[in-house]
Amino acid sequence: MSSSRTPRTALITGASSGIGEEYARKLAERGFSVVLVARRAERIRELAAELGERFGVDAAPFPADLADPADLAEVEERLRADGTDGTAPIDLLVNNAGRGEGGPFVSQDPDDVDAMLDLNVRAVLRLARAVLPVQIARREVGEHGRPLGVINVSSVVGELTANPGGSIYAGTKKFVSLWSESVALEVAGHGVHVTAVLPGYVRTDMTRAVQESGLPDIAFVPKERVVRDSLRAWAAGRTKVVPGAQYRAADGLLRVIPRGLFKTVVRRMG
Repeated sequence: MSSSRTPRTALITGASSGIGEEYARKLAERGFSVVLVARRAERIRELAAELGERFGVDAAPFPADLADPADLAEVEERLRADGTDGTAPIDLLVNNAGRGEGGPFVSQDPDDVDAMLDLNVRAVLRLARAVLPVQIARREVGEHGRPLGVINVSSVVGELTANPGGSIYAGTKKFVSLWSESVALEVAGHGVHVTAVLPGYVRTDMTRAVQESGLPDIAFVPKERVVRDSLRAWAAGRTKVVPGAQYRAADGLLRVIPRGLFKTVVRRMG
């Protein structure tokens, strides 16, 4: 299989809006064929048609609810394609789909908690586990010349020592960040890149309530920057990227503030 003749292919989850849609646009602009995974079938069909017409790439909608075991298994099967049956193997998996409901833990519906764990953690692991062995095998047979790997969209909130009102979401993102960096080291010797991207607030459907709370503009990072910075980091083989100077500064500050002091401040803020 020649990388110079075979188009690159990316599979993006949560591709119907927000950061996922931006990944689809930027990757299509760069010449990637794209597989668009999301629950909103009509939306990703429209997006696939738009990207195909605008950029001349193969854009395939793949309606799926990753919290549904049957749908998840179908996406896993697509990621296991190695090209032998004519189906293009996946050069880049973007694990972007996620849920972010909050509230005090004791008040959260256990089914909602399970659904968040399924989407934010279980699906991320299963999809990466499906594609990484194929990518490692491609490297072992001598396919070089372009990056292969996974981008996992986490959150800078996972770097906090405490996040009352968002404990499950923050916990899932902390897991994804730490797991991503660990797996990145495991596969680096095979020439496969795994990058965790840790955005702060981004104007998406998930953050609509935050946007309406009167938070200043400086608190938000454009989704275009999130995608640009993470694609650069992934191509360079970096294991972690925090888009936005304000969040890189906050990330550094959180690492030096004593945990006890931070938790005291959070407690007093209620």
